[in-house]
Amino acid sequence: MTTPDRRMSQPACKLFLYGYFIALLLLPIFSISAPSLLAQNSSEKPYAVIVGTVWGPDDRPVYGVTVKIRKASDKPNKVRWQVYSDHHGEFEQRLPAREADYVVWADLKGYKAEDGKPVHLVKEVPVHIFRDERQDIGLHLEH
Repeated sequence: MTTPDRRMSQPACKLFLYGYFIALLLLPIFSISAPSLLAQNSSEKPYAVIVGTVWGPDDRPVYGVTVKIRKASDKPNKVRWQVYSDHHGEFEQRLPAREADYVVWADLKGYKAEDGKPVHLVKEVPVHIFRDERQDIGLHLEH
């Protein structure tokens, strides 16, 4: 009975050794650049974010709705940020990381529901941000 030879062939052994030595040579380069990459990301300014979903009258997410955001202290018709709901009915907006009050609402001008019936927003949603945090909300539409 013969058994197969489990030793590496000569070219495979050389290739393995060359790869090992190249990795040893490159290790100091990657270890020096890794902290600089972390420092670069940490210099990004902090921010808060409002994340939400637009829900239709049938309690399904609604695509393509214009979502507007303003500071609570601003006039009601002043819009600071405007985003659109995606195919999952979701939207998000980054805001400055400081304590502030905001008002979020859906602008339904030009929006047509799938069933053809007119829809309106149940109510504007007030949002209070303390610092760099995330607030999740929902905007509900009804007939």
